[in-house]
Amino acid sequence: MHTSAIWRISALSALLGVAAFAASAQQQDSTQPSTGDPVADAARKARTDQKTAPKPKKVFTNDDIPSAAPPPPPAATDAANKNASQQQADDVSVKKSLDPADDPKQEPYWRKRSKKLRDKLASAEQELDVLQRELNKDQVQYYPDPQKALAQQYSRSDINEKTAKVEAKKSEVESLKQQVADLEDAVRKAGGDPGWVR
Repeated sequence: MHTSAIWRISALSALLGVAAFAASAQQQDSTQPSTGDPVADAARKARTDQKTAPKPKKVFTNDDIPSAAPPPPPAATDAANKNASQQQADDVSVKKSLDPADDPKQEPYWRKRSKKLRDKLASAEQELDVLQRELNKDQVQYYPDPQKALAQQYSRSDINEKTAKVEAKKSEVESLKQQVADLEDAVRKAGGDPGWVR
């Protein structure tokens, strides 16, 4: 045999041996869990994780979103706003003309006014009740401090203050009762039924 043929065969054998060694190393790499070297194991694990990891998701930024259309010229927006406000004013006036709660000749108008007054009256009567209870409690109050008891015995500032509040609330209740009575007269004068406000 020629020397060149021998060299070719030995080069080919060496190349096949390196390929076989690389294939067995690759197979060992994927099947062998640990070589004892933590750095090599970590690198091997990172390579396999990288191969099996899903692709990162697309993150959208402001650069990815198309910009808005340019605003219309100011003259066009002023005209549009004027038309819209005029339309809204027309809608409100039509609604007022159709809304029976705004017509003084309709029952809903008087019921609404009556309810508002009666709610205020009920609230004032409840407040008066609470104030009277507090006043009654103060009139039989026992003060453990003798100095305060002596001062209250002569000045009665707590009782006088609460009495003034009760009197003011009584006058408010009477005023609201009078307003309810006046409302019945107003219904009669408007040609309505006084039962609407009862």
